[in-house]
Amino acid sequence: MELQGIHVPLVTPFAADGSVALDALERLAHDALAAGAAGLVALGTTGEPAVLEPEEKAAVVAVCRRACDAYGALLTVGTGSGPTGAAGRALAELDGVADAALVAVPAFLRPGPAGTLAHFAELAARSPVPLMIYHVPYRTGQPLDAATLLELLALPGVAGTKYAAGGIDEETVALLAAGPAGVLVGDDPYLSPMLAMGAAGGVLASAHLATGDFVELAEAWRKGDADRARALGHRLSTLSRALFTEPNPTVIKGVLHARGRIPTPDVRLPLLPASPGAVERALAALR
Repeated sequence: MELQGIHVPLVTPFAADGSVALDALERLAHDALAAGAAGLVALGTTGEPAVLEPEEKAAVVAVCRRACDAYGALLTVGTGSGPTGAAGRALAELDGVADAALVAVPAFLRPGPAGTLAHFAELAARSPVPLMIYHVPYRTGQPLDAATLLELLALPGVAGTKYAAGGIDEETVALLAAGPAGVLVGDDPYLSPMLAMGAAGGVLASAHLATGDFVELAEAWRKGDADRARALGHRLSTLSRALFTEPNPTVIKGVLHARGRIPTPDVRLPLLPASPGAVERALAALR
């Protein structure tokens, strides 16, 4: 599997009665793919999977599967983020359902680089679908250096990584300098510079909005059109920063609701809806 391009980790819209608004989710999925997204991510962090019931998760995945099939796009499902045994059992449920699995480095356990490598070697050997390793140390508490990430990317059954280290540092530079396939940017404001350094694309909550511009940005860097890419990159980075001023996905949901694309801006506790000021600032950046 070749991971590249822009993938949209969909929000889970809620109706006024608190149920999952599957019709709105389907529209979001089709809108993203029609605008050129290479794939969708269901049940990523942006989709609030921790607060969804099992039957709600299954319904969300089914909607995204149908949309991806209609466009010949890749469906990645977030799952298996716990200890190795539980993660392996969760991955087994994706057989025939997903094209890839987004699996975070185990949180709280902090198994170290060697333990993390052993964990993913075991999962990759057992998983029915390729893995996209979610490297997000500010959530998991487990930092990984470039050397460890390159070892993980070399494992059979690992297709790539969603790289969300919280910024660009010497480890980011070392990772991309090695030229591995499948590095997708997970920190939205840093998409353009990381594409310039060789990243293959991004998994971007911001790409719910201005999806075509994010797709064009990735294509501009791929073609070497630096002038176009820089201009787009600066503008989209401003939008991304505005969308992440409060906990994700609250501002994104507020903007989607304000633009009539989802029925409510609601999230489930412990998240709270975005403040009106944050939503207005994001709308201004979008305009």
